[in-house]
Amino acid sequence: MIGDVLVSSIICNNLRRAYPNAQIDYLVYESTTPVLEGNTSIDNIILFEQKHRDSKKELLNLALQIRSEKYDVLIDAYSKLESWLLVLFSGAKRKISYKKKGRTFLYTDSVPFEAFPKTSLGLAIERRLSLLEPLNLNIKTDPIPKLFVTKEENQVAKAVFEKHQVKDDRKTVMISLLGSEKLKTYPLEYMAKIVDTISDNGDMNILFNYFPKQIEEARTIFNYCKPSTQKKIYFDLLGNDLRGFIAIMNQCDLIVGNDGGAINMAKALNKPSFTIFSPWIEKKIWATFEDGILNQSVHLNDYKPGLFTSKTEKELKNNALALYQEFEPTLFENKLKSFLIENNSNG
Repeated sequence: MIGDVLVSSIICNNLRRAYPNAQIDYLVYESTTPVLEGNTSIDNIILFEQKHRDSKKELLNLALQIRSEKYDVLIDAYSKLESWLLVLFSGAKRKISYKKKGRTFLYTDSVPFEAFPKTSLGLAIERRLSLLEPLNLNIKTDPIPKLFVTKEENQVAKAVFEKHQVKDDRKTVMISLLGSEKLKTYPLEYMAKIVDTISDNGDMNILFNYFPKQIEEARTIFNYCKPSTQKKIYFDLLGNDLRGFIAIMNQCDLIVGNDGGAINMAKALNKPSFTIFSPWIEKKIWATFEDGILNQSVHLNDYKPGLFTSKTEKELKNNALALYQEFEPTLFENKLKSFLIENNSNG
């Protein structure tokens, strides 16, 4: 959800550039709001809460709340069941979304839901920018999501680094240690080998990104790492919340690890990224801003395409754990080393 909300915020950012005086509101899941703090392109954040999922009455109340605002334009970047009722009742003069079978009647403008990227931006970015095309904005669109960190937040993060005695003469790498679920998490013993490779190929501080509830998995990875690697890991250096993580990430120099919200936030902070995709996730969608230097990624399909021949997304998801075992770190070790060389220079 965090990656979706952050990436979709580029719609708001470009609308603000085109219409400086417009009221621009953004409907998001309540847990994702920290990534929007400080974004002046958004006037009001409307929360989609758990009660809206659990109760048809509450969902209808939300739809009526949206209708009362009398919006001129509604852009549906979600285009799923939960948003259809809101669109139907919105009363907006123009309703824009993707052209998908069986739902075009809901919208005044339906844009193609492209299957393949045309640029290095990635489909996640290209699709969202396409939702602005019916408006014929008289601007050059900016495709890069933005995160805003306050001076105070940066100061707190620096104090945390000082408290943990992080060496300031080294670069610092954040490890996106665990995915949002097991099917999006690179095998723990493999991730330890990735961390060892980072340790062996640069004198770097290593931070682990994990939630407190994931501490057992994080500790397992730590224990798998070589003693020489463990000495470089600041295991307990964590943010107290999502804003705390953002500020800590802002003090880091690069990020390596599982695809997910942490990677997307790092990219929004203009940090080099090396992303490991789950076998069932489509790389073409979320491999954003790939340039072969600052942003790189790997997918099992890059190395063993035969495993994916004639397989549906459902089949790949059902076999994700077995496919992960095929995705040994040695397959992309040289690519990771090259990334580290490119982005670990102290020059």
